[in-house]
Amino acid sequence: MNTPNSISWQEAGKTKTSVWHSENAAPVPKKIQLADDTIKADDAYKLACEGTALLWRGDFQNAKLLLQALSRRIDRPRKKPKKTGETLLQSFHLHRQAQSQKARILGMLVIELSVGYNIHLRRAPDVKAACEHAYGTSHGSMVVSLREILGLVGAYEWHKNGVDISVINNKIHPSYGVFSPIRGEYLDLVDVAPLPIPCRLAFDIGTGTGVLAAILANRGVTKIVATDNSHRALDCALQNVTSLGLKPNVTLVEADLYPKDEYGQADLIVCNPPWLPAHPSSALESAIYDEKSKMLKGYLNGLSAHLSEQGEGWLILSDFAEQLGLRSRDELLGWISDAGLKVLEKIDTKARHNKVLDASDPLHEARKAELTSLWRLAKA
Repeated sequence: MNTPNSISWQEAGKTKTSVWHSENAAPVPKKIQLADDTIKADDAYKLACEGTALLWRGDFQNAKLLLQALSRRIDRPRKKPKKTGETLLQSFHLHRQAQSQKARILGMLVIELSVGYNIHLRRAPDVKAACEHAYGTSHGSMVVSLREILGLVGAYEWHKNGVDISVINNKIHPSYGVFSPIRGEYLDLVDVAPLPIPCRLAFDIGTGTGVLAAILANRGVTKIVATDNSHRALDCALQNVTSLGLKPNVTLVEADLYPKDEYGQADLIVCNPPWLPAHPSSALESAIYDEKSKMLKGYLNGLSAHLSEQGEGWLILSDFAEQLGLRSRDELLGWISDAGLKVLEKIDTKARHNKVLDASDPLHEARKAELTSLWRLAKA
């Protein structure tokens, strides 16, 4: 019988048990059956939709092909034209619902990792380094979705290769579970906005990879306190500031938003909160979705108390939520005013990511109109 962290199945006349692992906290499948190269994609799709996990015992590369086949079957019904009168907000909720359903179904194709993160399947790759990067030291066998394994292998490649950040003329190396700074437009804004004078101390709230702290240090800010409440993010940021030679300039602090009062008041406080007020379905999505705008409001409400008298708060925020109807501009301006703040300037730039060009995206209309802004805020 399955428990919250274990999964059991019948194989070779015996009951076998392993640890169930899901980074997205997916529940243990209620049913599990063995599958190999002989299973047809339509049969696998039907079983996955019904909630039966398929523990793969065939060729690893064929499992990847099956995952692609399942994905095509999931996507096929959604290629319907948008209903007349359907709002962007309705399209967003339908899109999120479809993505969640897709993740659930694809998560039903699972593999077993033995001690040391070995995969005992034909043509299986060596995933030990990628798994240790994401999970830490192996302590036993575990069953994981194939989709998660492929995702962490991809993330490990990002980590090794790094992401070119033109404004610092160097690379940032994102870690698994830490959002990669691939949208350069908001980095450009932080690089060109006029620094307050003086600017002796800056806070970077929710630092993630540490990229904004690195940009500020590159601009000459000599003391930066970077906070995050994720251990993965803090470890990632430490690796990045160290490799960039910025460790003397950047202090990393575990905190939910602001550091303790002992760090004093800052001349500049930057924050790039998640842009969409919706529930994240995974740890990585927490960099995109901020349920009930909790982080955004927390940043605004604490800003005045942590700013020096002539200091500025830089809020980096896309208006994508406004384009979708998830939040209005009046709401945002109201939160700024209620926090005892005023707007000094708003610097805008057009979104440049690939989805802007994808007309088949159900949210294309909003993506095409999206602006990313740096709001320069001060005490009212």
